[in-house]
Amino acid sequence: MLYHLYETQRSLMEPFTDFAQAASKLFSNPVSPLSQTSVAQRMAAGYDLLYRLGKDYEKPAFDIHTVDVDGIGVAIHERIEVDKPFCELRRFKRFSDDPATLTKLKGQPVVLIVAPLSGHYATLLRDTVRTMLKDHKVYITDWKNARLVPLSEGEFHLDDYVNYVQDFIRHLQGIYGNCHVISVCQPTVPVLAAVSLMASRGEKTPLTMTMMGGPIDARKSPTAVNNLATNRSYEWFENNVIYRVPEKFPGAGRRVYPGFLQYTGFVAMNPDRHASSHYDYFKNLIKGDDASAEAHRKFYDEYNAVLDMDADYYLETIQTVFQDYKLVNGTWDVRSPDGKLERVRPQDIKTTALFTVEGELDDISGSGQTEAAHDLCSGIVRKEQRHLEAKGAGHYGIFSGRRWRDIVYPKVRAFILEHELPAKPVASAAAPKLASASPAPAKAAPVAKTTTAKAPKAAAKPAPARPAAKPAGATAVATRWVQPAATPTGAAQEPTADLTTAQNSATAAPSTRSSGKSKARKA
Repeated sequence: MLYHLYETQRSLMEPFTDFAQAASKLFSNPVSPLSQTSVAQRMAAGYDLLYRLGKDYEKPAFDIHTVDVDGIGVAIHERIEVDKPFCELRRFKRFSDDPATLTKLKGQPVVLIVAPLSGHYATLLRDTVRTMLKDHKVYITDWKNARLVPLSEGEFHLDDYVNYVQDFIRHLQGIYGNCHVISVCQPTVPVLAAVSLMASRGEKTPLTMTMMGGPIDARKSPTAVNNLATNRSYEWFENNVIYRVPEKFPGAGRRVYPGFLQYTGFVAMNPDRHASSHYDYFKNLIKGDDASAEAHRKFYDEYNAVLDMDADYYLETIQTVFQDYKLVNGTWDVRSPDGKLERVRPQDIKTTALFTVEGELDDISGSGQTEAAHDLCSGIVRKEQRHLEAKGAGHYGIFSGRRWRDIVYPKVRAFILEHELPAKPVASAAAPKLASASPAPAKAAPVAKTTTAKAPKAAAKPAPARPAAKPAGATAVATRWVQPAATPTGAAQEPTADLTTAQNSATAAPSTRSSGKSKARKA
């Protein structure tokens, strides 16, 4: 009933928001007589603020058209690679007509970014994708708004999420031979489960897993998000936050956790900060500070756009991750597409290197929650594990903004490059969505040894050594980097970090450079 009331209220407010938008333009348009009055700027700013507070925010676009690769503008074509009922695997394909750049792009690692399904769209990782595109072939999971998925598609469970991730990994393995996986926040848990199940079956697993700011062990340094999940029972969530989608949407009748409730929770965590931000926006409009006003619009166009989550997925996540801690307790059973229950055993992972990233000031996933993955993945030799704590970074700072680009990304890039295998010919232009399981080949461990914040464990017998990229000798200020021992003379050095000083997601992309008569080639 609450969902229906919310939609009714929004529909009734729509004419007033349209009026506020029109009034703002009347007081700001130079040809309008109203713009010549002494209160024109204040009236225009006030109406503009009312419009933005009342408008409906649709899903934003990634809006990544070009990226700069060593001074060359590379064109980006965004397309859907795999379309599932609740998720699209989206690819950002790069094109260049510069032969040297094209050769470089073709030999770069393949990365699957698993975006969170926790209220916001995958476009929240726009800066992550844009930065990764300079050095990687990038795919991302673009989760669909549950209210737009018809009931005929069935329910969506946490088990389905895990199975989706496995399908996407197999899809990339079928094309490129293997891939690297990056999970941001919520998906760290299902991604670890997906790779664990693949390892237990003897399937080929990704070369690396990079886990950033996720609740692997939510018992450590609990935050307000963790406390809410533990202070209420499963039945309370089911009875108080689950509603059916109204009739006007394709998913009418589907049980969901509405996005507007999730948004309300986000704002309630820092109401003063949001109030101050909107007041500053009002003052910037009066002062004519267009740059600051536009930065505010871009941030809240993203922040205010939320999606509904299927009720089964949401409730199972609350129970599995935040109440029963099934992953760390070793009691999590996942149902495969053929109906078979399989136990999640992270200790079975042996040929995938692990890198965890946390933010010092993260108020969503507390300190130590992500690092706990190292203890669970006891089958991975210690020299194949890394951990980074970004000093001064909050939750969003580890995957978006200056700290992501200057501190976190250079380490992620070096880690992926260190474990990248020699390039192989592409199997086919369109590989099957689901590849058959095959035994995972043993991956050589790097020569360098790694220390961790945890007490050292007995390492498995290392495989024959292969050259390893050596992390930069001096760490960036405000970071804690668990660094390997010295690399033998002659080992490959880490590429120099490309430190960017542009603002978060408002960076202007350079245009694509042509090369005379040569036609555009793709990578």
